[in-house]
Parts: sequence; C-alpha cells; structure tokens
Amino acid sequence: MHADLLAVGLATLDIVGYPIDAIPPGEGGTLISGIDIVPAGTACGFALVAAVLGMKAGLVSALGDDRAGRFVRGVLAEHGVDTSLTPTLPGFPTSATILPIDSLGRRPTLHAPGAAMLMEINEDAIAAAAAARYVHWAAIGARRIDAAKRDRFLQAAKSAGATITCDLIAPAPDAAAELSQIAGAIDCLLPSLTEARTLTGHTGEEDCARALLALGPNTVVIKLGAAGSLVADATGMRRHPAFKVEVVDTTSCGDAFCAGYVAALARDFTMDARIRFAAATAALVAQGLGTLGKLGNFDDTLSASLTMLPRAA
Repeated sequence: MHADLLAVGLATLDIVGYPIDAIPPGEGGTLISGIDIVPAGTACGFALVAAVLGMKAGLVSALGDDRAGRFVRGVLAEHGVDTSLTPTLPGFPTSATILPIDSLGRRPTLHAPGAAMLMEINEDAIAAAAAARYVHWAAIGARRIDAAKRDRFLQAAKSAGATITCDLIAPAPDAAAELSQIAGAIDCLLPSLTEARTLTGHTGEEDCARALLALGPNTVVIKLGAAGSLVADATGMRRHPAFKVEVVDTTSCGDAFCAGYVAALARDFTMDARIRFAAATAALVAQGLGTLGKLGNFDDTLSASLTMLPRAA
C-alpha cells in the first residue's frame, strides 16, 4: 500500500433514515424524505471523507464476509480508498448501525457489532505506517489489537515523520488508560466534548482540555457540536465557532471534522484555517444524509469555509 493517509479503527455500514420522529406502532407505516446506506465509522467514514477531499487514503480495519462488507468495500474503492489492509473475516458479519434521524438532526443508534471489533495490526500495516505522511488512530478500545504491535505501528509512523491524529467513539472506562499509553505519540487529539468528559472526569471544557494536554499530545481540539470547537496547545486556548446551516443529520460530522482537519493540514494551512476548513467539512456533511451529506471536493469545501456565516455564540 502507498497511501499518504492511513486511518485505523472502526468500519461500519450505516443505514440512515430521515426524518423519523416516532416508530409507527404495530405494522403501521409512514413516509419519510430520505434513506441512505453508507460506509461509516471513526476510521472508515474518516477515510471516505478524506478521499473525497483529495487525499490518498488507506483503511486499516476489518469487514465481514457478507453483502454489507462487499458494499462497504465497493463504495470505498469507488472513491479511491485503499482497503488492502482491511481483511474480510470469514464467518463474521460487518459492523452495522441503523440510525433513525429525527427532524432536529438527533440520532439514536441501533448498532450490531461485527468484524471491525476483531481487527488486528499486522506486519503489512506496520510497513505501511512507515510510508505514510499522516496516520489517524481511531482504534482505542479495539479488542484484538496487540499493544506491542500498536506501539510498533505508531513508532514506525512517528520515526518516518508522519503526523498522528486521534479520535474516539463511545470510550469505555479503560479508554483513558489506553490513551495515556499512546498520547505521547499523538500530534493532535480530536475528541468530542462527551468523550473528553468521559476520559478526564471533568465537566468544564477548558478543564477537559488541560487534562488531555497533560497526557502528552501536542494539541487538543475538542469538538463542541453547534458550539464550535476549543483548541488547546502550549500557547493557550482558543475557541472557534461552527457554521450556521440547516442541519439534517449530524451522524458523521465528528469524523468529517477530523478528515477536514487533516486535509487542511496536508495543504499547510494555519491552525485557524485548518479549524475553519474542518468546521466547513462538518457543516456540509450535516446538511445531508450519511457520511458525505452535501460534501463536495476540496475546492468546494474551501469556498464554503470562506463564505458560510458563523453560528452565533
């Protein structure tokens, strides 16, 4: 594999419907405005968005030997995401989630775990890490990732000069301990506020940021949803607004924000411009269904980042 960007972690199939404000009783039915079926997950959705934004992306995960897995692999291939380091696991289903999005954009989840929970890091992945310019580690909590191979993977990337970003999903109680083991290798940690609170035990946004910085990453960007984001590094803390848009589905906005951040970093954007581009990526995704929403290419997203109005504080 020769990918500029490797995304490591969860790969799922999302089945999204909108708007669903109530489930009809019994065998009743109702009409909704849209349904989509899309690859998603902290690594898979991230890689898909990054590819749409022009990055040469590869995915390190696992898929099942079912129709869902073939669909996910096919859509990723259509957009240029390399899945050669994402094996098909015989006898296992692909992780999948049903998301009934309500008219306010909220998203209860019905998740069926699958192959992605059994992903591993092998020697080919370690070799690919040594050739990547960017690594997005979204595999905290993966049951089968050996700590020694994880550390070799991250060290291979770091030694080769790669920038390492990190995101999470629904961190378990032991996630903070796992994060502390790798935080020194992370250039930018990008949790949601809910994740930051779970990891640190703090409720205040700035307290969370301080606690996460103390673990060792160079930069912490806490995603605050409609309230924007909080950036913390050695120079201090800065807040950035989200953009004002009509929200349809926020399901993959966090992954989109991370992908936008890395895509802008790869173009040598300043930190402020990176955050603005990341926020624009998330805002475009939020305006439609599924992982890509209304997202266009890099130039379209850059134009949106310069023209969309910020949401009022």
